[in-house]
Amino acid sequence: MKKPAGFDRYLNLAERFLARGRVPALLFAVARKSSRLKLVKSDLKLLQELALATVRGQYRELNPKALLAVVAALLYFLSPVDVIPDWIPGFGLLDDLAVLAWVVRHWQSELDAFKAWRDRQSVDVRQSLNLLPAPGESSAS
Repeated sequence: MKKPAGFDRYLNLAERFLARGRVPALLFAVARKSSRLKLVKSDLKLLQELALATVRGQYRELNPKALLAVVAALLYFLSPVDVIPDWIPGFGLLDDLAVLAWVVRHWQSELDAFKAWRDRQSVDVRQSLNLLPAPGESSAS
């Protein structure tokens, strides 16, 4: 499967988000938008948990390129103006879904490793991954 058109722009943006510690704000915004979408909710939740556990330093086995791709996909999902603008009824989210599917498929082994790690954690750790930080909260915990 080929990398989605326009995705490189979001990889560059993801680098800046990671460098500036802006991932918590991103995760909060994604959670607000994804609450309306049942179709991809589980994939988005997994990507959010992975990003959160990684930026908090709880999960350390993630390939840095995978984290960059996950953050870029979340940024793409949030962007209302991408390859197909989100405001176009019936079609606006198709490119967002394609990008999310590409990231999930391309980084499946990393996601599977994270799920195995997450499932071995205590109930407290698993619950903490469902509690998104406030947008102004620092990435490190």
